[in-house]
Amino acid sequence: MRTLLWAIAGGTLAAAVYILLNEPQPHYAGVDLDLERAAINTGAWGARQRVTGTGTSFAGKLKESFGNATGNDHLAAEGVADQAAGKLKDVAGKAASAVGNTLHDLNRP
Repeated sequence: MRTLLWAIAGGTLAAAVYILLNEPQPHYAGVDLDLERAAINTGAWGARQRVTGTGTSFAGKLKESFGNATGNDHLAAEGVADQAAGKLKDVAGKAASAVGNTLHDLNRP
């Protein structure tokens, strides 16, 4: 029963993130639509990378903690590697979001 609740909660969260990331953006006169689309896609990719990176970092912390608690050094090291990968995805996501915002700002009339 607990697994079902977690699955429902995860599905609800995924649906909410999908809806927020795919929200239609306003279009203005004098705006290059191709550049605007590129800005939106870059920003959306960055947001997805940040969410994925945060999740990977959290999973890595859990793995490291579980590995340390059970004395499994391999699992603990894998958790540390997952945390590093998650932080890297988060940094890439922040950079992509910044590029998307810059493209959007440059495209304003």
